[in-house]
Amino acid sequence: MKHISLSIFLAILSSALAFAQEAPRPEDITAIKGQCGCHNVVFTYAEKSAPDKQYTFKDPYTARGTEWVFVAEQQGPANQPTTIVIQHLLVAGDSVVIKHWREDWSFESRDLLTFRQNATWKRVTRPAQQVKGQWAQKVFEVDDSPRYEGSATWNHTNGRHYWESTADAPLPRREYTKRQDYNVMRRTNHHEITATGYVHEQSNDKIIRSESGDQLLVTEKGLNAYTRTSEAPCGAAKAWWAKHKAYWADVRAAWAEVLAGRQDVALRQQVKGMVLSHELDELEQLAVATPGSPAADRDTIKRTILKYLK
Repeated sequence: MKHISLSIFLAILSSALAFAQEAPRPEDITAIKGQCGCHNVVFTYAEKSAPDKQYTFKDPYTARGTEWVFVAEQQGPANQPTTIVIQHLLVAGDSVVIKHWREDWSFESRDLLTFRQNATWKRVTRPAQQVKGQWAQKVFEVDDSPRYEGSATWNHTNGRHYWESTADAPLPRREYTKRQDYNVMRRTNHHEITATGYVHEQSNDKIIRSESGDQLLVTEKGLNAYTRTSEAPCGAAKAWWAKHKAYWADVRAAWAEVLAGRQDVALRQQVKGMVLSHELDELEQLAVATPGSPAADRDTIKRTILKYLK
């Protein structure tokens, strides 16, 4: 039997441990789940500076709402999950529920979909050492299609609990139907847990991307302030989710199957005059009205999604 020296053995062991996945820190999980609850939310955005002195700043944007934020699914050990799926539901008035965005928090995820432009993304795989101890936040549209993904370490210092990362993204919903003067938003997202809920601060660069490179159009500051309130205003959202969660679990699973292993993702905006979100909404109505219907099962959802992939 061939023998190796103690120093070589220790070097090999040290290298193996360096690349081994750590267990998630309990304080990270507490912070991620600390975003959950029933909230009064104020969304504010304002453009701040532009390199072109002739640029006309757009009016500030403000909106308010009630939002239920909750864990829809988690993977891994119950006390140390490595994936936490958080869903947002908006409540308009007392009874109208709107499925809002979704964020998947994935521990030490090496694969990220990086937005390029025009509804296209490229998969980037990073070295294991680079993501050690980090959580990736993977953000999805209301139809659970990709949006943007970033990775960073949660910081717990001086009584503060925050996470911050920069990622390229499509235009936000508040602008993508109104503006054509830029095509990429470079978002620096700062999530911080507070005594009354949490804040999602944003420092955004609105970028014109072309073959010649990136050109900054204007910078923007955003603040989404989530203030926790009683659970009563979110009662309609909870009742809605009880009826609809099985369908959206199938949508998440179908998307996971579609995206698995794809190095490039490109979505069509329309197919024969239809858009993906509307088609999925129609399937949702059928699934809720007729539970177990094969006309709205996971295979049908997957075929519907595939129509919109280039």
